Amino acid sequence: MRLLLVEDDRELRVTLREALAVEGYEVLTAASLADAMAQLAHAGNLDAVLLDLGLPDGDGEELLQALRRERSTPLIVISARQVEGQKIRLLDAGADDYLVKPFGIGELLARLRVALRHRGTVAQPAVTMYRRAGLEVDLTAHRVRRDGADVHLTPTEFKLLARLVRQAGQVVTHRRLLADVWGADATEQTHYLRLYMAQLRSKLEAEPAEPCVLLTEPGVGYRIAEPG
Repeated sequence: MRLLLVEDDRELRVTLREALAVEGYEVLTAASLADAMAQLAHAGNLDAVLLDLGLPDGDGEELLQALRRERSTPLIVISARQVEGQKIRLLDAGADDYLVKPFGIGELLARLRVALRHRGTVAQPAVTMYRRAGLEVDLTAHRVRRDGADVHLTPTEFKLLARLVRQAGQVVTHRRLLADVWGADATEQTHYLRLYMAQLRSKLEAEPAEPCVLLTEPGVGYRIAEPG
């Protein structure tokens, strides 16, 4: 699912983007009202919007009004402002929820799932911890271990592994993996997958030639074995 995150605080924006990416969301970001308006006009389909109010070139409430004139996309306000009257006004204007900073990532994710569910979209919590056959993957901590020892993965290797972990036990097609890891323009480049899967197996499998964790579904895609 695709989200638009509107937040001018760079550190918070990066933190939220990374946390949402771990959960499997594709995150577009904007640091100003103008940028957010442009994203809204050209981004195509969006599944949700996370909106800060205090932006350098205006108030996020303008974006809420623009969004509601055209779409029913779930929108959650994330703001340090705690004035009850403003909360009520924004909720009445069409915001699905109002979350006061500072807040926990877990609470944000739960409220996002509720907002999506109210619009008929069910978003299950993603698998972020995986253990099997001596392999431990913690997507939140960005850490991979094999038999208790840390394993270094390249950013692309980690992104590919994370994509499989988020759907542990399920087959992910070649096209889906290529689109999610390398982008929509790479969906025919299956040699990327073969190369990186071989590299992952060499680092993570006890017997890379006879993998028991990173499995091939011939002619379809790959899956990571169910945890256990």
